[in-house]
This record gives sequence, C-alpha cells and structure tokens, in this order.
Amino acid sequence: MKLVKIARTLGFMALLATLVSIGNSCKKDDDGTKANVGTVNGIITDKDTGSPIAGVTVTVSGIGTPVTSGSDGKYTISNVSKETHTVKFSKNGFLAIVITITVSDFNTTNVAIIDAALQNASAKITGMVTDAKNNNAALAGVVVSIGTAGVDTTGNDGKYAIENLLVDNYTITFTKAGYATITRPITKDNFIAGVVTLDVSMGANELLRGLTAADLVNADKWYYNEYRGGGNADAYPHWDWACDYMCSNTYVGDWQEQWEGTTLRIRNDVTNQANPANLDVFDTYTYGSKKITADNKILSLRARTHNADATAPAYFGVQVIDLSATDPHAVKIGDNKTLGSDDYQDFNFDLSAFVGKEVIIAIGTYRAVTGDYWKQLAIRAIRFANSPITGVNGWWPGTEAVAGWALTKEMVRSTMPQIKKSFTGISTGSAGRDVDMTTGYPAVYTKWHSINHIAAEWSFVPLKKDPEVTPSEGYLIKTRNTAEVSTTVPEAYFYAKFAIASGNNQLTLKTRNFSADQYTYFKLTAIKEDGTVTDIAPSSNTAQDASAAENGCWKFKHNAGGAAAPEAYASFVYDLSQFNGNNVVLAFGVYNGVANSGENKLVFYSIDLK
Repeated sequence: MKLVKIARTLGFMALLATLVSIGNSCKKDDDGTKANVGTVNGIITDKDTGSPIAGVTVTVSGIGTPVTSGSDGKYTISNVSKETHTVKFSKNGFLAIVITITVSDFNTTNVAIIDAALQNASAKITGMVTDAKNNNAALAGVVVSIGTAGVDTTGNDGKYAIENLLVDNYTITFTKAGYATITRPITKDNFIAGVVTLDVSMGANELLRGLTAADLVNADKWYYNEYRGGGNADAYPHWDWACDYMCSNTYVGDWQEQWEGTTLRIRNDVTNQANPANLDVFDTYTYGSKKITADNKILSLRARTHNADATAPAYFGVQVIDLSATDPHAVKIGDNKTLGSDDYQDFNFDLSAFVGKEVIIAIGTYRAVTGDYWKQLAIRAIRFANSPITGVNGWWPGTEAVAGWALTKEMVRSTMPQIKKSFTGISTGSAGRDVDMTTGYPAVYTKWHSINHIAAEWSFVPLKKDPEVTPSEGYLIKTRNTAEVSTTVPEAYFYAKFAIASGNNQLTLKTRNFSADQYTYFKLTAIKEDGTVTDIAPSSNTAQDASAAENGCWKFKHNAGGAAAPEAYASFVYDLSQFNGNNVVLAFGVYNGVANSGENKLVFYSIDLK
C-alpha cells in the first residue's frame, strides 16, 4: 500500500509540473499578447523612386508560409518567435535583399518594423553547359553560382539563368562532381542590353591545371616586358615598395605577396597533401597571353625560395601553349629548374620557337613529393628582352628611344597594343606604406584588372621617383624636391601602345595637382614603331591655369576634383589623328620644371581614348 501511495504522489507531481510548464508557455503580457512571439511588418519601396512595390515575396526564416506585399507596399507576418531571423525580400526584376532581425528589433508591443528598399535589377546571366566527355551533349546538374548574388542548377537541357542582377562585375563558377570546376570573370562591359550569354563546355582536356583552351582564350594580356614583384627597395626607385604590380596578374593555386616577391606556394593543406607528385603539371602558377617577337624572345626570371635548400629544392619552370595549333598542348621550355637558396638568382627561358605568335605563357611550381611538401618560390621579376637580363640595377638591353628614358626601341616595337580604351586611376581600398604586404597593397592591386586601372593596364617607369598608389583623388606620379631641373627626362612616366585610327584618335586626360601656387610640368609623348618621337600639345584644356612650357612640356595648376566630384577635374584633350594607321606608344610623364619646388604631382583620375 505504501508503494502504491508513493507512486500516486509521484504521478501527481509530474502532472502538476506539466500544467505549470503549459501555463508558463502560454504566459501573456498584461495586454494579453503572447510574450515570446511577435509580428514583423513594414513597407517595401523602390530604391530609385520611393514608390511602394506590390507583389514582393517576404520570407522569414523558420516561418513556413511567406507573404506578399499589397498595392501599398505593406506586409505583415504574425506569430514570429522573438529571436534571430532572416527576412528575405524578393521580386522578379528587383535585386533580392536579406535583412537580419534579432529580439532587440521587437518593440514593447512585440512588433518589429522592417522596411525595405529594393533596387531595380533586370539584368541576367544565362547560357548552356555541355559535356565535352559526351559529344557536347547538354549537361544537367551543374551548379552555376555568382555567390550571394545568385545561383542556379542546369536542367536536362543544360540551360541556366541567374536573374534579377545589377549590371556589375561578377565571378561565375560551374561545379559538378566528376568535372573540373570552371571559373569565368564577367565584367560590366559583357552585358549587352542587360544580358550576358555565357556557354561553357565541362570535361574538356585541361591544358594547364584547372584550365581548358576555352578558359585560356580569355587570358589576361601581358602587354609589357617587365612585371615586378616584392617590395624591397634594393635599387630605388626601380624596385620600390610602390612599384610592385606583379600580384595584379592572374594566379591559380596558392600564392601570396611578400616583400621578397610575388610568391608561388605549393598547395599544402591537409587535403592537398594527398596530391600526387607531378613534375609535368603545375601546382601553382601565373599565366598570361603575350606576343613573342625577336625583340622579346628571352624570358628572364629572377627568384629566390623559402622552405627549400640545396638538398630539398623547389621545382619550377615555364610552359607555353599555342592556342592556334591543331593540337594545343603545354610545351615545357627547357628542363625543370630547381632552386634552394634565399639568394636571388636569374633563370633564362628561350621562346624563339614562338616568334611571331601570341601564346599563353605560364610560370609555375611543381609538387615533387606527395605528402607534407611545403615550398615557396618568390618571383622578383618577369622580364622579356632579346637577350638575358640579370641583376636588378640595370634597365633593358637595347637602344633608347629617347635619351635617358630607359625605354628602348626594342620595347616600343614588342609592346602589345592595348585593346582597352578607358582607364581609371581610382583605386578600390587603401593601404599605407608600412602595411603588411599580405593584407595591404595586394588587396588593392588584385582589383585593378577588373576596373581597368591605369597601374595594371599601362606600364610604369620610375626613372627617379616612385608613385603614390591609393590617394582618393586618383593614382599619381610626382617629382622629387631637387635642384635637378629637366623638361626632357621625366621623373616618372606611364606608357601604353594603341592602334590609332579614325574613331579612336582623341585622348582625354582628367587630372589635377595640389597647389594653387606651384606648377606641375608634364607632357604626352608619342613614339611610333619606327622610332619617331613626337611631343603632343593638347588641343584644349579646362585647367585653372595652363600654358606651354619648354621642350614640349605643359605646366598647369588645378587643385580641384575628387572621386565624389569628377566634374571638377581639369580635362586635357589631345588630337592623335596624325598617327592614324599606326601603332603608337603613348607616354605621360611628370617633369621637374622648377628647382627645389617640392613634390609636384600629376594625378590620373581617368584616361579615355575615343
């Protein structure tokens, strides 16, 4: 009897606990509403016009049924638990947005007011994916993604569409198990009437690790004959911290910018340690498309290593792919090289077999051992000339096109014509002189190609003075504060080659300086492939004060203009029609026209050729 009594008591206590729990879960505030749930509401408007938008689907995470905004743009979702949720707003033709709410967003009446402004976004990326392993049949199940901006999966017809986008720069990836992932860049210029059509073939033979012939067709062009890596100023200003642009190239694998050079590193995390040793296929590499001529047929590579020595060196080399060949494939240039020293050494690769052709050139490192294999090759310089280049103190072999410029006639002839016509000097992001190279300047440099930045698309020659990389007014070159006066040899200059023709022979530079009292001296010089040199005077300008100076220079004062005030810059317009039918190197240089006058600066906000 006593046991039965105890059991009845325990059962009663359990029942009482359950009732208390139910009572607590249904506890209400003084106004009768539930304390742990609330309502989310708001109004949805057009970001451009401010008008309400009807028909927007509003979805709160964890709540089963979405709602739709009414003709007044308003929506209401009830019985939302007072905790962290995401609220997604989406409608065809608008850029979807997601807003996160927390318990603190609910007011004293348990209402969270979440308004949203949607931006009109009618652009789209569409196309078809085919299977190179199966006679280019439509390939289903490919995940096509541009990150948070959108994702789609191909159907049985191989087609995909990512809609409701802004016209912007994107990186699109195509992924499917059993196939090499394909990554392609998309720029604003690729959108035609708001649409990019991009078809890809997956499963084709890789010519370089991860890249097929279709990928390499769009390789960045290596227009020039020098690419610099590393920030050590061991031959100032040729190797100054601000003259390190190699890391704006394209890389595949594991790489890092270091003071010693742009560093190709073996992929060596736990997963990649299982990769097989392979002295024929690059583990990490950089590549570009370059026209080889008799003037630039020797590639000179200056490098050193980390985590390597004479007994366990780093393995590296150069491979070339001629996409115009009947059977394109990677050709090794000479034998693989080895290096196990912290001292810089120079290595030369003969490209004579490709003279007259534009080919893909890849420079990379090889995994020599499976397992824990950690090697780094720090590349100081990639240089092309008609003979080997060694050391860091000299400039190029050959005959100078202009005395004192370190620009040879051979470089003028072998520089590839630019195919881009508009360039900016505004950098995305900022960095200071003493910042860690791994987090500072590379973060700025790597964005330059995607915005047609002058520092990536033109070649910079710091004869006497380095540039300033990230001022908000634009990229700039400048003079020293020196008694040495010259209006024939610049302190520094940018150059690029263009094919001049009707409709492509008017150049506009938007610029400024930073003084109402001191002139900046500069000029635009044209050098034809036959060596003819012409200083070009502007046909018009809008500077506050500008006039012709000695030896073809112009001097000007104009201390207005900024990223937020582009209309305030001075415009200098140049008529290039005298060069119609010619490939011409154009060079903008800054000159020290007055002794001991400080750092006089020439700002590049933009350059446009029309």
